[in-house]
Amino acid sequence: MSGAADFLATAEAAAEAAGAVIRPLFRSALLVEAKGDASPVTEADRAAERAIRALLAERHPDHGVIGEEYGDTNPDAEWVWVLDPIDGTRAFVTGRPLFGTLIGLLHRGTPVLGLIDQPTTGERWIGVAGQPTTFRSGFGGTPRCRPCARLVEAELSCTSPDMFDADSAPRFAAVKAAARRTTWGGDCYAYGLLALGLVDAVVDATMKPWDWAALVPVIQGAGGTCTDWAGRPLRLDGDGTVLALGDAALLPEATRLLTG
Repeated sequence: MSGAADFLATAEAAAEAAGAVIRPLFRSALLVEAKGDASPVTEADRAAERAIRALLAERHPDHGVIGEEYGDTNPDAEWVWVLDPIDGTRAFVTGRPLFGTLIGLLHRGTPVLGLIDQPTTGERWIGVAGQPTTFRSGFGGTPRCRPCARLVEAELSCTSPDMFDADSAPRFAAVKAAARRTTWGGDCYAYGLLALGLVDAVVDATMKPWDWAALVPVIQGAGGTCTDWAGRPLRLDGDGTVLALGDAALLPEATRLLTG
């Protein structure tokens, strides 16, 4: 990828800028006193995205930006950054470190760079198209998906059962029934665990581009696949379904169940 080193340096600088905003609020008195009110989380989201956008405008003024908090800026540009400053708001507001900052880069609509940053634990996954995924953490872990050819042997993860409607719920239920075990929650963190070979499948719905753009290069660089429920590449105009698998051998079984 042309300019990969420069773009990666930008992504890492953006993650540092977001983390500097987010860390002081995590488990802070302000957040605890909110007692379920989302305003401190919302401000952390917005301030972190503002910090990232300012850095992108300085370094790459000709690039586009799609962000959860402030919408689209030049979204038809050749290079477009896709941002989710806090993916996993429920985890953040309840003091669980199962959230992350997502920074993705699209080239003509295709994810070519992705960064998952957990600013409170110091964990960072980095995926660049055509390169192996890298992972930095004080906890250990190797960025490599593990073999798992059958759902009956698979560890399945899903962000929340609330994301399914009357049509998608039965299809997810079929995958859940076939899997060895299901774990709820995790948001982007679950995808990071899949890239470490600790989870075999993640199935989500109602996902926005900022929820998945950064995940694709991370998972692909670790040897996995990240598609929609029909096994198609994820697109900005897609249906919001996401199927991440550590072993592509799971794809026929998973897509058969998810497409009904």
